[in-house]
Amino acid sequence: MKIGIIKEGKTPPDKRVPLSPKQCSWIIENYPAIKLFVQKSSIRKFKDQDYLNEGIKLVDNVEDCDVLIGVKEVPIEQLISDKKYLFFSHTFKKQPYNRKLLQAVIEKNIQLIDWETITNSKGQRLIAFGRFAGIVGCFNGLLGYGLKNKSYTLKRAHLCEDRLEMEKELIKLELPKNFKLVITGGGRVAGGAIEVLEKTNIKKVSSKDFLNKTFNYPVYTQLEVNDYVKRDDGQPFIKSEFYKNPANHSSSFMAFAEKACLYVACHYWDNRSPFIFSREDIRNPKWNIEMVADVSCDIDGPVASTLRPSTIQLPFYGYDPNSEKEVDFYNKNSVGVMAVDNLPCELPKDASEEFGNMFISHVLEPLTGNDPEDIIYRASETLNGKLTPHFEYLEDYLKGKD
Repeated sequence: MKIGIIKEGKTPPDKRVPLSPKQCSWIIENYPAIKLFVQKSSIRKFKDQDYLNEGIKLVDNVEDCDVLIGVKEVPIEQLISDKKYLFFSHTFKKQPYNRKLLQAVIEKNIQLIDWETITNSKGQRLIAFGRFAGIVGCFNGLLGYGLKNKSYTLKRAHLCEDRLEMEKELIKLELPKNFKLVITGGGRVAGGAIEVLEKTNIKKVSSKDFLNKTFNYPVYTQLEVNDYVKRDDGQPFIKSEFYKNPANHSSSFMAFAEKACLYVACHYWDNRSPFIFSREDIRNPKWNIEMVADVSCDIDGPVASTLRPSTIQLPFYGYDPNSEKEVDFYNKNSVGVMAVDNLPCELPKDASEEFGNMFISHVLEPLTGNDPEDIIYRASETLNGKLTPHFEYLEDYLKGKD
């Protein structure tokens, strides 16, 4: 098998890679039947010379390879027919902006394996950048809070060499004694955010104490869905019933919005679920949140202040509760918003190494054919010029009817 790491072609360019130079070297050493090539690129965090130093062959094009792996969507004009591709295609949720990409994949007889759809037999994702979204998103939230209050500043994550340098910046935090931070979510993303908080002097407290006690030191609490969603009929919340049918439920997040200074949103949101907070909530005189770091970044979704994604270069904007429009971040009447939708790109080296480890642990062996759980086939959106049975629901989307 010939595997090629492709040059990222999407604009703006992504500095991440699916495999680091040392990981490529490890694969070649441990899988003699695999030949690995890296397409030359000037934009990666890991430079071409880093791969050469590990004995990895650099090539101008990857047309001779059987399997092509990258990170972001491949521009249509760069797709090579009759290949097996692995990348984040952003098509399986029927994203309108990538319909033409999926059409081109079918037309070019490409087997498309989306990183996001690679799961085990229980349906759990095996490979993702989510942890680093939480890490960078929480850091950015703390940075934004300091800028908004003109109390401290931190070096931007994307200007740091790696995560270690970024975390050293946290010593500069100057938070008020009554500072309270709230996190929603319980998965990889929230876990990454908490890793950052554990590097600070912000102490974890229960959701009950967060609401009912005062502290003379900074605190945070992590909310599960049952903490911020309630049943409309007043009966006890049952998580399994909520996931099955979120109707007839409402948000109870406002109680936390009255106490928190900074909100870090790391949840997974089903569009059938109630909003976490509404635009009306933000106008409530008791609203206390000054800064929202929306790591999940669902536009016009559960976090009502998120009007649009922000960028790594310009990560912050202001939300005016009265006009319900974007204003200057430093506007005294605004809620600060951080909604960067490609957060792991700010720490490309660390994020790439973790991603590569997951690839080696969960995907490499199935890719070689040792795949008793059918992981590769189940994650393949297309095969032999058509949608696979698992993705037949995309037929109308593919034809432009959905």
